[in-house]
Amino acid sequence: MAQGKKASDPRKVPPPIRQDRTLADYVDRLQSNGVYVFRREDAMAALASSEIAVQHAVRRLAAKGRIVVPTRGFVVVVPQEYRQAGSPPPSWFIGELMKFHGRPYYVGLLSAAALHGASHQQPQQFQVVTDARLRAAKAGRVQLRFFLKKRLDATPTLEVKTTTGTMRVSTPEATAFDLVRYVWGTGQLGNVATVLAELAEKLDPKKMVRAARSDVELSVVQRTGFLLDQVGARRATEQLAPWLQTQKPNVTALRPDKDSKGCLRDERWLVIVNEQVEADE
Repeated sequence: MAQGKKASDPRKVPPPIRQDRTLADYVDRLQSNGVYVFRREDAMAALASSEIAVQHAVRRLAAKGRIVVPTRGFVVVVPQEYRQAGSPPPSWFIGELMKFHGRPYYVGLLSAAALHGASHQQPQQFQVVTDARLRAAKAGRVQLRFFLKKRLDATPTLEVKTTTGTMRVSTPEATAFDLVRYVWGTGQLGNVATVLAELAEKLDPKKMVRAARSDVELSVVQRTGFLLDQVGARRATEQLAPWLQTQKPNVTALRPDKDSKGCLRDERWLVIVNEQVEADE
């Protein structure tokens, strides 16, 4: 009798890939593998469940503080040590969140300044610059606020290591200009001056010029240079002022929204000083 292939032993058939039974199981498995974010679609696939069922499960688990949903469809896992805060730090998930939105980004303004050592003005928000209008988001106690900049790719940035990977952050020099450009995001000029005073030792004179060339409005360069001089950081502007002169800037007011009639003019920066600025000590 001719020998044929042996019949396969049904007892040795590989078991089906295990599916998580509940969203809690899925979240636990993600965290055990060092993953702290997922999309709603990811959970639907893992649980072989409907969108409605997953939505209900997300609400239940969020109510228990096990997860948080800063943006619809994007979920962040909350480890035990961050339950009281309601969320891990945004640095853990900002890269994935912006990937979810499909937008380039960098961490900027007060959040970037704090990362560069200027932490006198503790930011109440995690401030992010991107090229599209995005609504503010909330993760636990922290609000994520987004600032619009069209030519985002021109801004000098660097990669900063985080607990879960890396995130893009504006350089100290680009941060200085952004603090002035988006002054309404920092509170007032006095706050900006305070941060600039702390940031000054990180500012490289050559890099200040490079950053200024990266699509920064001349009026912003003028105000930034003036404020740096005011806080005793003239070293940081020693190459910026000569470069600015070659650009032939127009006279600009320190506060464009205020009357400048009869106010003195700073000749180095061609800035009309229509507000007295004092940095906090």
